[in-house]
Amino acid sequence: MHMNRRGFLRNAGAMGTLAAAGAAASCGSPASTTTAPARTLGKGLARNLTLLTFRDQGTDRLGAKTDKGILDVARAASLLTMYAPATMDDLLQQEDGPSVQAVVEAALRGSEAQAAFRPEEGIEYGPLVSRPDKIVCVGLNYRRHAEEIGSPVPDYPVLFNKFNASLNRHKGAVKLPVDLATNFDYEVELVIVMGATASRVSDADALTYVAGYATGNDFTARDLQYGRGGQWMVGKAIDGFAPIGPYLVTADQIDPDTLTLECRVNGETRQSSTTSDFIFGTRTMISYISHHFTLKPGDVIFTGTPQGVIQGMPKEKQVWLKPGDKLACSVERLGELTFELA
Repeated sequence: MHMNRRGFLRNAGAMGTLAAAGAAASCGSPASTTTAPARTLGKGLARNLTLLTFRDQGTDRLGAKTDKGILDVARAASLLTMYAPATMDDLLQQEDGPSVQAVVEAALRGSEAQAAFRPEEGIEYGPLVSRPDKIVCVGLNYRRHAEEIGSPVPDYPVLFNKFNASLNRHKGAVKLPVDLATNFDYEVELVIVMGATASRVSDADALTYVAGYATGNDFTARDLQYGRGGQWMVGKAIDGFAPIGPYLVTADQIDPDTLTLECRVNGETRQSSTTSDFIFGTRTMISYISHHFTLKPGDVIFTGTPQGVIQGMPKEKQVWLKPGDKLACSVERLGELTFELA
């Protein structure tokens, strides 16, 4: 039976994860003050995990959401004398899913890592990712959104980009450049986070390269996007204009083309739709992008926004966002992203 590269790595990683977790539980290793062990498990994707980034004394750390609270993965690895990457970017870019999964399973199984759990209500969230190689965005990717703004349905995915400086966090703030623009708009989106190098991959194999999914907002200054001859990047890649979070939910748990998503402004629902309205499905987006740019582990794809944006309203009803507004964005099973405008 044919098995693609990602399927092979997933199976191998899962076997290594189970073996390492079982060994850690049986040993009952005490907390270690020595250097953490080197990675011994193979590369691969994490499975059945909900991950996040939190801040501790100014340092961003990798966390896992569990029934016992948020697990500080690096601290748990130290207590268990196991290896784990320190940050989300390290996990993704080193393809260290099996190592993280082994630590989480061992921490949940025994009591040696109990001190590494903390209540979620007490944490400060950091940017879900901080240093992807690429942030690729797909525009005009919902049929009803294209209709509301009077745009023809595109024949191919419309691509633009953001930069790492655009990345923002759950419960963060987006500083509005009011000296440059006034027409600020929201765009709730499903975000894809890549877990393996993908170059010219097929639609059929595309999802096997995904590490997980998250809730995002492709925040936009419409007057910059359209007022200077169609400068999409200028209107969308401003510092802080890409909030993502709070979680990265591993890909094995999600069907990305059947998710409901919403955006609320000051408690009022503005967008409510489903990814089944995609013009280009998740597989097609990944495959198409990978035929033009090699996607690397940790790369981020914003997949487009549904109808309900301010831009699509009649001009007499267009009340643009302003400092002090509070936004809440949710994608089914991926959590609610909140942020404030400053």
